[in-house]
Amino acid sequence: MKEYLSVREIEFESVNVLDSSVGMEELQRLGARSVPVVSRGSKFVFAQVIQDVIVFLDLEDDSVPLLTPDQLKHKYRHALQTAIRLVKSMPDEYLEKELPGRPRSWRVLLHHVFQVPAAFLDMEETGVEFSYENMVAPPPDDMTTSRAIALFGATVNARFEAWARCSTGENFSAQVPTYFGGTTRHEMLERTVWHSVQHIRQVAALLELVGIKPDQPLTLADIEGLPLTEKVWD
Repeated sequence: MKEYLSVREIEFESVNVLDSSVGMEELQRLGARSVPVVSRGSKFVFAQVIQDVIVFLDLEDDSVPLLTPDQLKHKYRHALQTAIRLVKSMPDEYLEKELPGRPRSWRVLLHHVFQVPAAFLDMEETGVEFSYENMVAPPPDDMTTSRAIALFGATVNARFEAWARCSTGENFSAQVPTYFGGTTRHEMLERTVWHSVQHIRQVAALLELVGIKPDQPLTLADIEGLPLTEKVWD
């Protein structure tokens, strides 16, 4: 896997490994069960914790998020509202189509946009571990329309708004429990934001793919400060 000059790009680049058969074969060879990972030969490290990547690659870099918790909250508010609007625009007839180069339906992707923050909020509200299973939980069988997914998104957005208000002024440097090991609350918030923001950009790309002009999609200014590049897909 490519080593990047900036460790801030590693999470974004490596998360796309699942979009190719070559990437899947490499994960199986390493014995890794999820992405993002960074590998050297037969050794790998999970890239969810940037400091672990810095040590693994012997880099000189700063793993502290570029944006403050308040700045991340502000970006996420806008992103989630954008996601709800875009999801509503997706015709139901396309929901069972598979994504380009990946065995995941459009319906699952649209739901995942909101399941990522839902898993984060579950951790924040209950203190339970942020689990991989919760983060990738599929939509319920009866959530079969874009409207139903958008309503789920509105519920998650309301939860996030309430959490954002209540957490104002709190300490975000403490460690939080996650399936990939120790990370700070600040880093976990940043990871949650960029993860679903990237998928929101993909939803806009899918709308364009079927000839629908996205209504006020996210711009490059909206992702500024997040560890993302201009690429929406591989």
